[in-house]
Amino acid sequence: MPPITLGIESSCDETGIALYQMGRGLLAHALHTQVAMHNEYGGVVPELASRDHIRRIIPLLRQIMHEADVSLDQINAVAYTQGPGLGGALLVGASVANALAYALGISAIGIHHLEGHLLSPLLSDPAPKFPFVALLVSGGHTQLMRVDGVGQYTLLGETVDDAAGEAFDKSAKLLGLGYPGGPALAMLAALGRPGLYKLPRPMLHSGDLNFSFSGLKTAVLTLVRQQPCCFPHPTPLPEGEVANESLRKFQITEQARADIACAVQEAIIDVLAHKARAALAQSGLSQLVVAGGVGANRQLRDRLDSDIGKRGGKVFYPDLEFCTDNGAMIAFAGALRLAQQGSKDYRFNVKPRWGLAEISP
Repeated sequence: MPPITLGIESSCDETGIALYQMGRGLLAHALHTQVAMHNEYGGVVPELASRDHIRRIIPLLRQIMHEADVSLDQINAVAYTQGPGLGGALLVGASVANALAYALGISAIGIHHLEGHLLSPLLSDPAPKFPFVALLVSGGHTQLMRVDGVGQYTLLGETVDDAAGEAFDKSAKLLGLGYPGGPALAMLAALGRPGLYKLPRPMLHSGDLNFSFSGLKTAVLTLVRQQPCCFPHPTPLPEGEVANESLRKFQITEQARADIACAVQEAIIDVLAHKARAALAQSGLSQLVVAGGVGANRQLRDRLDSDIGKRGGKVFYPDLEFCTDNGAMIAFAGALRLAQQGSKDYRFNVKPRWGLAEISP
């Protein structure tokens, strides 16, 4: 019987568990998101994230085992996210994975989180064929990679400061939107008037494939501060008290907030689309894979499909449920790597900072 790989994802604020079998595909997967918990704090609280992973992993494991009608003795390997991510959160998944693998006498496989995202479109139908160019837009990462096979990754370009996801989230915060900011900003942008505001496109014509989005965030802050208040006669502040910037955000008209959100989205998509086209041209390849949370943005997908399609290329995306962090991508990457690096040495470490170019084929 083809091997069955269990995947565990716990790098940040989602607990993902999945079972993948070569030849049959994904048998079952489950995901718990911590968005509601972290929303109260305006962002991820690492200690709370780690504790929640501890609460969720075993119940989710039991759930997918039941759904797939698979017993523990049928599992051939346990794959887990080794990095990058939050140190404490990674330790939860790594310790459970290695303990389970030790108890069962099977292989434990540490997976690079971004490799999981990179390979996730291969779970879809149709799937891309090697080689292809990958645009990784996940959390604090924005990178362009040439992918010639599993573990065969060449970095073409990356962000020199803020990533696209960070630009979405930070701009959303400036507009008074909740966490996570990216999806909220995209929803608000749909109500905005395109082209009303012109924000910078950092490094658009830099001549290389690198990105920069910190200047965009600064421009959004300036634009927000320039907006007239909804209230023409605001209540005077007590002597010596300085106006709170966060209060001012909510005094901007709803239409102005939507227009600014639309301008932010336009700027980010322009840069991502331009660099993706350039990467395909420079590499001579025709297939583009888009992976990571920002890859779920509908406007980005439409723009890339149009731009790349006009040039005779094709764009591949993971299913929407696999754009954010998930166990399915880790189980799949583990299944692909089982023959290469399956290990029964259960000493483990995690790598909160781990470059994708550092992993071996």
